[in-house]
Amino acid sequence: MVLIVGLIVLGPERLPVAIRTVSRWIKTVKSVANSVKAEVNEELRVHELHQNLKKAEQQGMQDLDPSLRQSVEELQQAAESVRHSYKSSSPENKK
Repeated sequence: MVLIVGLIVLGPERLPVAIRTVSRWIKTVKSVANSVKAEVNEELRVHELHQNLKKAEQQGMQDLDPSLRQSVEELQQAAESVRHSYKSSSPENKK
């Protein structure tokens, strides 16, 4: 139905171009949506790790659940990687 209306309104010469344009828009929208979804998932993961770290700090870092211990270890590894990359890219080390 949509194809027939498009054929009547746009004509056979412009219809293929219009279809390609619309398909590019749809691909762009999907790409942006996937990007936003990935960012939101990463932010939720970071938020969960922070909550687990707070729980671990409240428990005094002893008798932690395995999931909390894993979250704390992930945060420590992330902090080390940030520190390492900061040290290697700092202007003082480049002199």
